[in-house]
Amino acid sequence: MNNFVVYSKNGCPYCVKIKNVLENLDTNLTVYQLGIDFSRQQFYDEFGEGSTFPQVVVGGQKIGGCSETIKYLRENKYV
Repeated sequence: MNNFVVYSKNGCPYCVKIKNVLENLDTNLTVYQLGIDFSRQQFYDEFGEGSTFPQVVVGGQKIGGCSETIKYLRENKYV
């Protein structure tokens, strides 16, 4: 089973969507929140200037945002 990490922020509908999808699957999910677990600068340092929320990491591999994560889940037969 893969470990999924979601970097999210309050008020982001895509963050809510991807967290709901991952919570309903049999995954290990960790959610980090902007302003609590990391700063915006730390986020940009990790994912690149101008990156959007959410960002999802699976087993140490950066997957991307909501649509890239859904694509990953389909390709890897999670959904």
